Amino acid sequence: MSPAIRTSPSAAPVVLAGFCAFVNLFLTQPILPLLASVYGASKATVSLTVTAATLGVALAAPFAGQIADRLGRKPVIVWSAGLLGLTTLLGATAPSLHWLIFWRFLQGLVTPGVFAITVAYINDEWPAQRVGAAAGAYVSGTVVGGFSGRALSGLAAEYVGWRWAFVIAGMASMLIALALSRTLPPERRFVKGTHTSLLRPALAHLRNPQLLATCSAGFCVLFTIIALFTYATFHLAAPPYSLSPAQLGAIFTVYLVGAAITPLAGRATDRYGHRNTVLIAAGIGMTGALISLIPSVWAVLIGLTLGSSGVFVSQSAAVSYIGSVASDARALAVGIYVTFYYVGGSFGSTAPAWIWDAWKWPGCVALVVCVQAILAAIVWFAWTPQKLTTSVPLQ
Repeated sequence: MSPAIRTSPSAAPVVLAGFCAFVNLFLTQPILPLLASVYGASKATVSLTVTAATLGVALAAPFAGQIADRLGRKPVIVWSAGLLGLTTLLGATAPSLHWLIFWRFLQGLVTPGVFAITVAYINDEWPAQRVGAAAGAYVSGTVVGGFSGRALSGLAAEYVGWRWAFVIAGMASMLIALALSRTLPPERRFVKGTHTSLLRPALAHLRNPQLLATCSAGFCVLFTIIALFTYATFHLAAPPYSLSPAQLGAIFTVYLVGAAITPLAGRATDRYGHRNTVLIAAGIGMTGALISLIPSVWAVLIGLTLGSSGVFVSQSAAVSYIGSVASDARALAVGIYVTFYYVGGSFGSTAPAWIWDAWKWPGCVALVVCVQAILAAIVWFAWTPQKLTTSVPLQ
């Protein structure tokens, strides 16, 4: 084992950070049918409780990267986790759907300080030979967090009221912020950014064709999983399935399969390359989406399992690929990626609503398959087939 690998930081704190970001972000997704009933709102309107959060992330991500390039990774991660807990608690006080959407937007604004900066921290602090594995472990944390938030939301809605999901998730985030302040190692390889404006380095990144292609791939990745799971809740809440909020929350158990797969996917990325990994993952995702068309709850669950697993593998590969195509202002590069990623999620939560009106679940599945095909085309034509065998240049 080389000295570089022996000095790798512990992955536990970055897994915890990933959990924190995602336990809050999609709290309303399993209870959208309930919110539509409670507020007498359309599917497109209640989906804004998801869109507002993802749009907030998209808008704030580049600025979080700029702040972290100046102040350091750890302080931004810790303070953002605390603010995320606070805004989540405030979401529990929302007196109307409009106020809930507002607090969800603020949740999104503070999330990139956890999500994007942790990714930059990994690319800075881990040796190149282990970045894929560390990114896979981090994505596993996001998977478990995403499942936990959704399951919590469904159970709370059915038994004690949906607001309690916000209270519990907010308190958990506060505790995680405290834990990160104590356990996340200070940066050893961080170099303070010297950029005086956001525009110049951002334009430089956007002129990087491989980084732009990676950002476009990120758009497709989150579009897919948000579209699948948001409209699967409407599909399974309607006859003949008629699942309850707690049962809808339980369908996100399939996320745990992704938690088990992504560390293996990270190691496979390190060994076989990013492009091949994403191409296989896109094929798995399309297969899963098509299986979900079979009129059976179990078929839908199997399809969602395959679809989400393919997405998590693609995300792990894309996150680690950023480190090989962006050598300067890396936190900003990650922020731009996150912007594209969450703009994709915003479209994924609202665009299928109009398709649903005409073609229901089959129309949504067809849209997801098309987006996964676009993802495969992007990595095939734009990504260089390579493996990381030397150190990634630091900022």
